Amino acid sequence: MDVRFPIGKPVIPEEMTKEAIDSFVKELEMFPAKLNEALENLPEKSLEATYREGGWTVRQLVHHLADAHMNGFVRFKWALTEESPAVKTFDINKWADTYEAQGSPIEGSLMLLSGLHAKWVYLLRSLTLEDFEKTFYHPDRDKTMTLFTWLCNYTWHGNHHLQHIKIALQNT
Repeated sequence: MDVRFPIGKPVIPEEMTKEAIDSFVKELEMFPAKLNEALENLPEKSLEATYREGGWTVRQLVHHLADAHMNGFVRFKWALTEESPAVKTFDINKWADTYEAQGSPIEGSLMLLSGLHAKWVYLLRSLTLEDFEKTFYHPDRDKTMTLFTWLCNYTWHGNHHLQHIKIALQNT
């Protein structure tokens, strides 16, 4: 197993269907609870565990999830409210190296993720199939992406890093 991609790379269904969307939205809805469960009753020292040499700590992963999902939600809103906007990118490694990402308690990021995902899921359930065809331009990827693709990517993203956290905690 390649620990950099323990669940593989994102898989985008060839066909966008209501059933596929509902499944991804449900997964996004359940993610904060799965993350909280994985981190329940964790000794503080476990937050410094890594899933691979040179990889982020559990603490950094939790803060990264909050940072990345905030950005993901904002990109969704831009695509819904503007005509194929270019989105702002961010350097995930520099964000993971900030003081708060390296040392602050994870509870704030866990609460943020719970609230953000509740809001995001509420929005997603209001959208039509046509809404999921709306696009934005991602400069880092030099690619125009649909909201359906972005939903698939963010569902994968949460589970991807949750698996990193589980691997790191097995190593403690």
